Amino acid sequence: MRRPGCVLPAQRNETMVRAGSSRRGVPAVLLLCLGALLCANILIYLYVDSLYQDSHLHEHLHGLCPPGHFKLGPMKSCMAWLQCDALHQEVRKLKMIGQGAVKQVFLSEWKGHKVALSKLSSLDYREDFVHGLEMLRALQSPHTVTLMGFCLEDHTFITEYHPLGSLVNLNTVLELEKYRSVNNWQTRLRLATEYVATLAFLHSSPAGVRVMCDSSDLAKTLSQYLLTNDFHLVANDLDALPMVERQAGGLVKCGHRELLGDFVAPEQRWPHGEELQFTDRLMPGYDEKTDIWKIPEVVNFLLGRVQGSDQVHFHLFDIHAQCKKRDPSQRPSAQEVLQLYRTVLDTMIKDNPTPGSRDML
Repeated sequence: MRRPGCVLPAQRNETMVRAGSSRRGVPAVLLLCLGALLCANILIYLYVDSLYQDSHLHEHLHGLCPPGHFKLGPMKSCMAWLQCDALHQEVRKLKMIGQGAVKQVFLSEWKGHKVALSKLSSLDYREDFVHGLEMLRALQSPHTVTLMGFCLEDHTFITEYHPLGSLVNLNTVLELEKYRSVNNWQTRLRLATEYVATLAFLHSSPAGVRVMCDSSDLAKTLSQYLLTNDFHLVANDLDALPMVERQAGGLVKCGHRELLGDFVAPEQRWPHGEELQFTDRLMPGYDEKTDIWKIPEVVNFLLGRVQGSDQVHFHLFDIHAQCKKRDPSQRPSAQEVLQLYRTVLDTMIKDNPTPGSRDML
């Protein structure tokens, strides 16, 4: 008989094996936890890198095509810009989607692709229309809408169509159920960074230092940019991009009428008071620093009121204060603002990884 409390040798050995296995299991669990932590860090790093690099993704798409050629998203190869014959025979108008003083814009179809066809509204604005087309041709880049072709004979050109419309629609679009998952400070700050990057490009473009003159108020400024399906922005309306020619002492004027309101820069407003009536001849010129003055208002709109946007505003407070210097020479350049924006974007995403990071890779 086995007495109570006695453990047979075989049972003792089995107990020791189980205990040993348990002690050896502790390091295994620890290793598993460390592995999971490492994987999480890798995912966060990839997410941060993807957000930073995502703004440059369409650079590669443009870089695949030589000058004078285009390639839409689903196309496998580049094509030369379409000329008059192709526009007449291959492009079919569907409906008007926009009209301004300079041009009418029609949703159209080309070989199964939806495109935007722009046509001169009135010969009175032919110079503006031709200037806008010249700027599109000269400034093809990730920062501008893709030009697909043109016909000067009947004053038309076609560009890639972006169904989400202009940046004016941003809040309405992001409130839609299908886009609510990207209605966050990360998406909005990236768009703001791309807006500043576009200004930096225009201020040092292949066509010289260009000023975005169609920017007399917030809505007008936002309407110059289109929102792409993957939530990037591209400059679209380039009809008013005068060039600053410093070596020749040439400054610019945005039109020949008096500009009013706090949105436009101080140097764009009539400096002689009410006692002297406005005349274009006496209005001083200005340079690209007028675009810098407007950055805070545009970015405030782009950031919206989402969770985390107040923290973004805090990080941008100092640079925005510099943008609002009344003396244009004391404002930072667009490139300096862009560098700060990229630092804030990179730092904030590293410090505040989102639970959905894996889904956004």
